[in-house]
Amino acid sequence: MTSTTEIFRTLTEYNHALYRKVWESIQSLSDEQFVQKIDYSRGSIRDQMVHVAAAETRWLYGLKGDPSRRSYQLNPADYPTRERAQALWESVARELEEHVAALDDESLERTLPGMRGPAWQVLAHLVNHGIDHRAQVLRALHDFGAPTFDQDLVRYLWRR
Repeated sequence: MTSTTEIFRTLTEYNHALYRKVWESIQSLSDEQFVQKIDYSRGSIRDQMVHVAAAETRWLYGLKGDPSRRSYQLNPADYPTRERAQALWESVARELEEHVAALDDESLERTLPGMRGPAWQVLAHLVNHGIDHRAQVLRALHDFGAPTFDQDLVRYLWRR
């Protein structure tokens, strides 16, 4: 029987594996396309990807019991290149993956200071948030002529 912890580890891996595929597609963009203003959601592809890194960082602080950092923000202009933005995103992804790997079923049920619900709800939100922003970025990538892909969870699981 699969534990709840294993399910959330798998969902976190799925979320980050598909973001890594998005980064592969982003590498085919020009520097101008990466920062080009898009009149939807968070703006440019760069702005979207920095937003995702900031959001995951804020939630990670909450999951670690540090609600004082929940207002953590990043300025996308501080990440002018794909390489810098991807390095930021990758460092956040690794830290979150390490945190999730250390969780057990009891810790998933715990509500930490400054949080309104248990850790499992935050992790479910992060995956849902990732799907939403990947869909937005994938649409922009498509419009720029970059390669895109489906992000079906079941297909990801069956290919593992």
